[in-house]
Amino acid sequence: MRNIIVKVYPSKANLKKKNQLAWKIAEIASDKAKISNETVEMVINRIIDNASVAIASYNRKPVVSARQMALAHRRKNGANIFGLNKKIKVDCEWAAWANGTAVRELDYHDTFLAADYSHPGDNIPALIAVAQQCKSSGKDLIRGILTAYEVQVNLVKGICLHEHKIDHIAHLGPSVAAGIGSMLKLKTEIIYQSIQQALHTTISTRQSRKGEISSWKAFAPAHAGKLGIEAVDRCMRGEGAPSPIYEGEDSVIAYILSGPKKKYLVPLPKINETKKAILETYTKEHSAEYQSQALIDLAISLNKKIKDVSNILKIIIETSHHTHYVIGTGANDPQKMDPSASRETLDHSIMYIFAVALEDGFWHHVKSYTPGRAKKKSTVNLWKKISTKENKKWTKRYHDLNPQKKSFGGRVIIHMKNGSKIIEEIKVADAHPAGRRPFKRKQYINKFSILTKGLITKKEEQRFLKTVQNLKKLKYQDLHGLNIEMIPKARKKISSKKSIF
Repeated sequence: MRNIIVKVYPSKANLKKKNQLAWKIAEIASDKAKISNETVEMVINRIIDNASVAIASYNRKPVVSARQMALAHRRKNGANIFGLNKKIKVDCEWAAWANGTAVRELDYHDTFLAADYSHPGDNIPALIAVAQQCKSSGKDLIRGILTAYEVQVNLVKGICLHEHKIDHIAHLGPSVAAGIGSMLKLKTEIIYQSIQQALHTTISTRQSRKGEISSWKAFAPAHAGKLGIEAVDRCMRGEGAPSPIYEGEDSVIAYILSGPKKKYLVPLPKINETKKAILETYTKEHSAEYQSQALIDLAISLNKKIKDVSNILKIIIETSHHTHYVIGTGANDPQKMDPSASRETLDHSIMYIFAVALEDGFWHHVKSYTPGRAKKKSTVNLWKKISTKENKKWTKRYHDLNPQKKSFGGRVIIHMKNGSKIIEEIKVADAHPAGRRPFKRKQYINKFSILTKGLITKKEEQRFLKTVQNLKKLKYQDLHGLNIEMIPKARKKISSKKSIF
């Protein structure tokens, strides 16, 4: 690995391409690095994971809307939409739009947290869609996904977006473009221009994740994937991009991020170095914001100790800066304490999440979010007793570069009405690679089976799992087998309002 210094240069400096971050990313996207077996297996795991959550969200309104929009853009030799027959094909950018929304809707796929947030699995729908339309092989797809993960993970390590209230999809656009470039074996110049275009068009604010969080939270990464595809298409036609996009005098860093005096340090593999960043990422066992995963596990374990939550006086969760200010009381967001809040808001409220998991002793991607569940009197009473507090020890652990020390948990202090205290802590989620029950292929398949139960046939389940686990050997015509067809009766008929498409 190497560390790339990224800073702003005046226009008169005429910064050469080879010294620009976008070019250095393009170089590793166009190299011929060897692919390790363990990364191939993890790519397969994440495709299974994506399919799980996409099928589970099929009937949810944002997913329906995205799918209806996509179906207005049929293409004979296009890409598939999750849940529909593989004979139905649409333009790849619209397949990425529909499938990306489905993957993101439940907030239930993989994550990587460092200087910023990310869900690198958001890259997969766009890459599969392009692979299907452009007749790529399974091996090509693997290479593309590994590049996309590598780029996004390392951008997330080096450049913080959220401190400037910029949404994390600004790292996703460049990673999608780089991944597609790898997969299609494009020249470095084309990938370079694509990365810059993708970044330029995918910058948006974090208001999408604050206040009354709407369905745009699900659409946002799908939009970035779609824009990434379109950027590559334009640049393959010889078009250029705003340049240098990171280092320019009026660039992203200069006027959107930390300004002309800031120096960022972005780690990147050396040219032809094996890309292994995907191995640093982790998926969710529970359908909620990642920083809540460990605390859900802790709440479930505490359920066995506390039989009557009405005996609780108050609960203080000591945790990291990020957790406190994003999903905790540090956000100063009244919606996070509102029983009438949207599902999207509730899954970004650790107070709500901890209350439900503690009271129920389990977490469910549907049952834990129903309006009735959120408005349950005992839950609301408990919910109001919970607050968060930043503890610098946990902030330090959150940012630790050592994967064995890095943690996203917290210390919980429960004050009982009788004056006693229950104090427990948890470093990482049980499903985390360093957790009590790290997710392996068995767990990914089990998650798939649970989330697709009653939605697909057993035969279809077995067919898909057999296909995806043979990914490295798949020919281009086999990639449509990565689609999953749902049982027709499991598809709810949802009327569509009058629209443009």
